[in-house]
Amino acid sequence: MSNKLATILFLSFLFLPLFSCKDDDIPSDNGDLTSIDYAPVGVDLEIPPGYPLFEQPEDNKLSVEGVLLGRQLFYDPILSADETMSCASCHFQEGSFTDNKALSKGIDGIEGKRSSMSLINLAYSLNGLFWDGRVRTLEEQALLPIEDPLELHNNWEDLILKLKSHDEYPSQFRKAFGITNKDQITRELAVKAIAQFERTLISSGNSEFDKVFHRNEGFFSPEADRGFNIFFDKNPDLPDGECFHCHNEPLLTDNTYRNNGLDYAETLEDFEDNGFGDVTGIATDNGKFKVPSLVNWEFTAPYMHDGRFETIDEVLDHYISGGKYSPNKDVNIVRHDDPSDPRTFINDAHKADLLAFLKTFRDTSFINNEAFSNPFE
Repeated sequence: MSNKLATILFLSFLFLPLFSCKDDDIPSDNGDLTSIDYAPVGVDLEIPPGYPLFEQPEDNKLSVEGVLLGRQLFYDPILSADETMSCASCHFQEGSFTDNKALSKGIDGIEGKRSSMSLINLAYSLNGLFWDGRVRTLEEQALLPIEDPLELHNNWEDLILKLKSHDEYPSQFRKAFGITNKDQITRELAVKAIAQFERTLISSGNSEFDKVFHRNEGFFSPEADRGFNIFFDKNPDLPDGECFHCHNEPLLTDNTYRNNGLDYAETLEDFEDNGFGDVTGIATDNGKFKVPSLVNWEFTAPYMHDGRFETIDEVLDHYISGGKYSPNKDVNIVRHDDPSDPRTFINDAHKADLLAFLKTFRDTSFINNEAFSNPFE
């Protein structure tokens, strides 16, 4: 997100305190909202250098009012059946919008089967969301956790009734979407607002990698530079790490679905979790999961779709080993532990160089951005 947008949102929030309205912002007894001004302010995101152009859906363009409403809904436990959890309960800012748990628990204390994904740069995920790609848009994605029994375990009918009868939300929906009566609040508008907020969760462009690679500001350390060359297969005198095939710049993900050799499977039918295959119905997609971005990986542990690796060392060791056999394991997951093959062999020194480079992906501006923070605190 640009500094300009962050400032607009922060100042809007500062001078329009949450849920404190003027008398003319209060709906009439019959729910009429037309006395409340509807003058949404459009938002043009300034994308960091080197990043793709940002695409907004035609039917849900960003507005300051829509983003603010979405931010409030994202952090509001009113979304859960017992009003104890919100979206942010599994996606908190200091974890780069993960919850740092292997498996997340919903309001009933039941664990899901997958780890919460980071929401950073989610606006660029145009080929499916969730680890298995089961929905196409952020609006569709925001619909599901509300009613999922492993998450917020609510139902949309009850939630919409609460939003309609709330002291302040009707006026917020009026300002964001121009509804004329509180009875026009719908789940479709609620998820549009949440999606607007989530689309603003874009890297700051202030990581060391962004500065050096995209803005030509400064240089990597010798260790990180060697790691860069291993990661991107740039130097014939260093081993090819093959990392960039899945984690290419600028987003450090290619947003595809791949089997990275986590689980042994004799046949395509032997995966405990089919992932993408359950969505597509194609056997060769079994065992494939979304490739996550490596931006802010340091804040998102544990790692993989089921959180099986607690540390980055475990992750690197997995890839250096070449992973476990399955018929559709990605061709780029190869052994790097054979000293007889200098083109691929990664020793402890190379591993340290890779780690030095990976640390350049740290974006602390993102996790400290006031425009993304909890508005209720």
